[in-house]
Amino acid sequence: MRSVCSLPRLTAIAAAVLVLAACGRDVREDAPFMGESFDSDETYSRTYELPPAQVCSAARLALLGQGYAVAKSSDDAVEASKNFQPEDDVHTQLSVRVSCVSRGNDRSLLFVSALLDRYVMRKSSNSASVGVGGIGSLSLPVGSREDSLVRTASSTVQDTGFYRRFFERVGFYVPAPSSRDRKPSADEMRREDPPPADLKRGAEATTDPLPQG
Repeated sequence: MRSVCSLPRLTAIAAAVLVLAACGRDVREDAPFMGESFDSDETYSRTYELPPAQVCSAARLALLGQGYAVAKSSDDAVEASKNFQPEDDVHTQLSVRVSCVSRGNDRSLLFVSALLDRYVMRKSSNSASVGVGGIGSLSLPVGSREDSLVRTASSTVQDTGFYRRFFERVGFYVPAPSSRDRKPSADEMRREDPPPADLKRGAEATTDPLPQG
């Protein structure tokens, strides 16, 4: 009789183990990096019929023309950033990194990736210690308050439209060989590149603060 009663218990334990294993598998499958397929698409790269120095120069001009602050510029790399404020207490910074790699015979491969950092304004009160005879020191609040930006999220921009518009802008300065003498129209030069769709989604989402190092 005792062995008969233990059979359902063992069955229940085995089922619980299977459920936990299935949950662990789902968690791993849902991890963002597990969805990386490394397909041969051209979301983050383009090939140009020019040396790397000229391609990176065109990328730098494209970023400068859209209000980005260029922090680094060389013959094979460009780094620039631009700030946004989608909400009163929310600030975002979009950092763009460009790499230009030679493919031989005056051909270059341009890689670009954008990182979106989200910051939230946090307020903190100041306090001061006052010595009191016979008691020691007391910590009293002071009327001033300090505002500081705390990073709450950081992610690589996935918006394909953003990268497509970037390469189109670079194309204004690096035309195709068949139209090397073409100049952009006044309307094309005035057209402003809108922020990536990730920026809007980041402003709407609520995220926990990143751990401070």
